[in-house]
Amino acid sequence: MTNTPGEFIWYELMTGDPDAAAGFYGAVVGWTVREFEPGAEYRLFSTPETEVAGLMRTPPEQASAPPSWFGYIGVDDVDAKARELVAAGAVQHVPPTDIPGVGRFAMLADPQGAPFYIMRGASEGTSTSFKSDGVGHCQWNELNTSDPAGALAFYTAGFGWLKGDTMPMPDLGDYQFINIGERMIGAISPQPPDSPPPNWLYYFGVDDIDRAAQAVTANGGQIQYGPSEIPGGDYIIIVTDPQGATVGFVGPKRG
Repeated sequence: MTNTPGEFIWYELMTGDPDAAAGFYGAVVGWTVREFEPGAEYRLFSTPETEVAGLMRTPPEQASAPPSWFGYIGVDDVDAKARELVAAGAVQHVPPTDIPGVGRFAMLADPQGAPFYIMRGASEGTSTSFKSDGVGHCQWNELNTSDPAGALAFYTAGFGWLKGDTMPMPDLGDYQFINIGERMIGAISPQPPDSPPPNWLYYFGVDDIDRAAQAVTANGGQIQYGPSEIPGGDYIIIVTDPQGATVGFVGPKRG
């Protein structure tokens, strides 16, 4: 792919009920869903223009794992980068593996335990799965972690990310923005007490936050936070989908 190494190039939902998840996200985000290829269990979430994320059933050997969203970070050499990240304290969960016609990937967890994928795509195109102003695209990547300083050092060294501005959070510390070049891609956030283990939270763009919030509750999801206004005038909600995966949505108020 032609993306700059270190960019998020794909997102994936692993869940126990892909059919129900397809209906939920179709109602909330407006995604359509199709099989990756005829008869394949792997499915693709799409906007009218392009595919932005994957949908798969949790494998039997991981049946105890909670439904979750994962992000894929693009790299030039999966094998070399996996070795480098493990040497820096990451744990490798899936070794470098080929997907014919798609690319090569590995799954790791950072030193604090937040899981993520690295990947070199086989396509010569440019992924727009992350697009900070795109409805239906991921607009924000947020790492919630027990050690913000350690996580920042790990990701800046491993992927060339840059430390951006900070925003104070009462009683928690700084919300640390992260950049690739001059482009802001997300933030590193201190975990509140008694929160889940370190994790990445992905915010997908919606056309109207109030409509999306109504669709969440009407289709079996639960709103854990928001709608809350963020800098720039958009609003966010943090949601648990009907199968238990946590996800964020961001968009304007149209009413």
